[in-house]
Amino acid sequence: MRKLIVTAAAAALLATGGAAFAAVKHTTGTVKSFDGTAMSLVLDDGSTFTLSKAFKDPGLQAGEKVRVSWDMSGKNKVAEAVKIMK
Repeated sequence: MRKLIVTAAAAALLATGGAAFAAVKHTTGTVKSFDGTAMSLVLDDGSTFTLSKAFKDPGLQAGEKVRVSWDMSGKNKVAEAVKIMK
């Protein structure tokens, strides 16, 4: 019984540890290009993001400073939200 509890506790610890690595990341920069049809955003530093299907365009235009909340999906950076900085 003790062995089962230790194994379950170890499994729970490993499962929660992986969640920490899946945290949303944030990047700030200036919009170089935005394509609402292709659902892509490129910042002036070369960072390229694919926009999620739930993305709502806040009126992005080239030259605007933005904060991008993103996460990795395979090899792609997927932007969950983009906020225009004032």
